[in-house]
Amino acid sequence: MQTQSYYQKAIKFAALKHVEQNQLVPGTKLPYVVHLSNVAMEILIAAQNSTDFDVDFAVQVALLHDTLEDTTTTLEELSEAFGPTIAEGVLALTKNGDLPKSEQMGDSLNRIRKQQKEIWAVKLADRITNLQIPPQHWDTAKKIAYQKEAILILEELKGGNAFLENRLRLKIAEYEKYLQT
Repeated sequence: MQTQSYYQKAIKFAALKHVEQNQLVPGTKLPYVVHLSNVAMEILIAAQNSTDFDVDFAVQVALLHDTLEDTTTTLEELSEAFGPTIAEGVLALTKNGDLPKSEQMGDSLNRIRKQQKEIWAVKLADRITNLQIPPQHWDTAKKIAYQKEAILILEELKGGNAFLENRLRLKIAEYEKYLQT
């Protein structure tokens, strides 16, 4: 199967799941699939600028990365549709809602580091695409915390994908303009 076929299967699955939740890109009226396709675009470009990168695997995980966290999709359903390796990668990217919020990112990053480097790349790409104009309802403290979390992601996933690490570093610096009150 070609990358395009993997992409189409995953984006259709994810789009349907997120539409069922009426999910939008936070702070916008855009359908959530815009975020998913932006993460996948980061992965496609990173693949062109990386060696030993499984783009077919990574693009599917990029498109599916929020299905367990934000929709009614089960791990079993994801595994059946896309295989256990992709399902486990998505699970690593999913915050554990049973943990206190303050522990969720650290827990997820620990699980991500046990996965192949493409999972690391998806997390980097996800944060790159999320460092856009923050939702209007965020106060300065929330914006600062979000940027600090991006720095943590960059530090914890160092060595995962040099191209995406450089992109994230730039986005973190650009985000400074949103911290001015």
